[in-house]
Amino acid sequence: MANSAAETTIGAVVLAAAAGFLIYAGSTAGVSGPTDSYIVKASFRSVEGVSLGTDVRLAGVKIGSVTGLELNPTTFRAETDLSVNKNIKLPDDSSVVIASEGLLGGNFVEIVPGGSDFELEDGGELLDTQGAVSLISLLLKFVSGTSE
Repeated sequence: MANSAAETTIGAVVLAAAAGFLIYAGSTAGVSGPTDSYIVKASFRSVEGVSLGTDVRLAGVKIGSVTGLELNPTTFRAETDLSVNKNIKLPDDSSVVIASEGLLGGNFVEIVPGGSDFELEDGGELLDTQGAVSLISLLLKFVSGTSE
């Protein structure tokens, strides 16, 4: 009987530790539960370096993440869904750029606010987009001396 109680206690401690790790991992990854956000759509020529969960930033501050990413078979453009904090009201003429954190850093989606008095609604689309710039192709152009 004493053996059974000790095994039960150890099992409960292991399960509690596993639950703690899952909660920590979820909060670190930004999937800790439902948040107050709305979806904004954008279409890019290239989303190189962007995946689900990539940060969406405004003035360097994270305001959301990429929640959807798929190829449009008609236009051959990458269609993205960007989840943005409900407290951030974006002008409807804002632009969106895929930017790099540096030579060795990853990419993120940067929103540059426009000057319109009208705000984007849930499901609205950002029309002014600039896709990812490949650093490898830029370096090859520099080395080869071509301008194309």
